Amino acid sequence: MIEGLFIALEGVDGAGTTTHTKLLARALKDRGLPVHTTREPSDGPIGMLLRQVLAGRVVVPGVSGARPPSWSTMALLFAADRLDHVEAEIAPNLIDGVTVISDRYDHSSVAYQTLTAGGGMDAMTWIKEINRFARRPDLTIVLDLPPQVAARRRLERTGGREIYDDEQLQEQLARFYREIETHFPDDRVVHVDANRPIEDVAVDVMKQVRILRGEEPG
Repeated sequence: MIEGLFIALEGVDGAGTTTHTKLLARALKDRGLPVHTTREPSDGPIGMLLRQVLAGRVVVPGVSGARPPSWSTMALLFAADRLDHVEAEIAPNLIDGVTVISDRYDHSSVAYQTLTAGGGMDAMTWIKEINRFARRPDLTIVLDLPPQVAARRRLERTGGREIYDDEQLQEQLARFYREIETHFPDDRVVHVDANRPIEDVAVDVMKQVRILRGEEPG
């Protein structure tokens, strides 16, 4: 049996990674392909803890009161969740020939935790090292969106604010994602302009998958 393809969608909060994970899965299923969608943080035990942290419902004691865990603790939690995610969900589906589409992967950890650590190379090197044994995606699609547009979309969505919903951080993330492939030189990373109608973005996302599958020239 031929192993399935592993595709990750990335971008700032509000870029549409969740929407386009669903739309890409639907398009592939309509062609009769077996598809499994997933996300990070995962739905495993560590991932569920992380979702509580992101929502501000789990905090740790600090000198000036309760606060979110440090960037290094978050990096370790995300790495632990990722390795569990690969072992429990991603790898078994790929072995069965299923295409796996993940709403975020370790590119997010490198982006978010590096920037919350202050943007230094030492932090980035360590974050990449603790994720060294995470299986690489066959394709990473980055949805590029101006931070102002992403901020407007976040205001329109349901649910409360999360700990990374800081406008300055999101602007830094938008710049970081535009050059994310420089930090993953061995990965196949492509960019799609997400500041367009959803239908147009979905067409381009699917085009990149067709190129990966060898169905049209790159």
